[in-house]
Amino acid sequence: MEIVIGSIMPFVLATVLIIISSTELIVAQTAFTAMFAFGDSLTDPGNNNYLNSLAKANYIPYGVDFYQGPSGRFCNGKTVVDFLGEMMGIPVLPAYTSPFATGQNILKGVNYASAAGGILQETGHNLGERFSLSQQVENFENTLNVLRSQMEDEELSDYLAKALVVLSLGSNDYINNYLQPSFYTTSYIYNPKDYADLLVNRYTRQILLVQAIHSLGLRKFFIAGIGPLGCIPNQLATGAPGPGKCVDYTNEVVTMFNERLQSLVDELNNKYNNESIFAYGNSFGAVVDILNNARAYGFRVTDKGCCGIGRNKGQVTCLPLSVPCIKRNEYMFWDAFHPTQAVNQILADRAFSGSTFYTYPLNIQQMGLL
Repeated sequence: MEIVIGSIMPFVLATVLIIISSTELIVAQTAFTAMFAFGDSLTDPGNNNYLNSLAKANYIPYGVDFYQGPSGRFCNGKTVVDFLGEMMGIPVLPAYTSPFATGQNILKGVNYASAAGGILQETGHNLGERFSLSQQVENFENTLNVLRSQMEDEELSDYLAKALVVLSLGSNDYINNYLQPSFYTTSYIYNPKDYADLLVNRYTRQILLVQAIHSLGLRKFFIAGIGPLGCIPNQLATGAPGPGKCVDYTNEVVTMFNERLQSLVDELNNKYNNESIFAYGNSFGAVVDILNNARAYGFRVTDKGCCGIGRNKGQVTCLPLSVPCIKRNEYMFWDAFHPTQAVNQILADRAFSGSTFYTYPLNIQQMGLL
């Protein structure tokens, strides 16, 4: 069944033709030295395993299709960051909190993403310990101190100039903050427009803290927008939308944030005039495209999780030892909140080599050639 998303117009299925003979050629051309990832449960590789948090995914059935098994990823397999690493010729990034994130193991980058973490410090506090964006930036600075001890200044500067910074946050600031008035007061204090302004202002402050290390050479930043949260099983389980529809209000407030974030990318590119390069990832448009063309992508189930419980398996995440669906590649959502590995691969493809509709004003592959 085709998903109709309220007043959001369907997008035409895009076919991206890449005239490249092999993955090795792509890697050789882009030549990224490392990737540093900031995010939430969509890209957490297991940082929360080492925190006192309720937001953990280090048990079966999570990781059922991942080569390491349950690693802490909120997915059946790989995240978008994992797939991007493959395309960039970079091995799986270690979680910042992992005991293996030391010495030579961090030379290809580190993943700081933390489930329940958000742009705001208080986001996700009802789930226990998590790394907010500001804490993730502090963790990144700790990593840089270690790298300084392994490289001379000129070598480190060149290394960072060819590294990619990926930021993907904001979802929890809605799902685990603004849209939960029983836990948070933000929806009473801010209207949707002012809340979007607040988030982007705080986001900007942290991005510029990372960018301030430009004196060492960091210059490539990919900033992903928020997907259509009104279409995830958790929101559909509220019963607010009719069959085959999403929660319009949730998508509308998220769109306010995304519009401001894309404008921020323009402002930063104009300000730094190619000294640093910023790109916006249109996660919303990419997921809407998949929803409206689900069958063409091979998906048959778009409104419920492959595992979980509650109305249409959309109220909670996967419970330990629960049995997931068998045909996981036919499901868009793994649990109430997170996409399957199959969706993550499509989103990574769009970010890496997609058109300007998906990644603006240029894609990651193009950034790697600069």
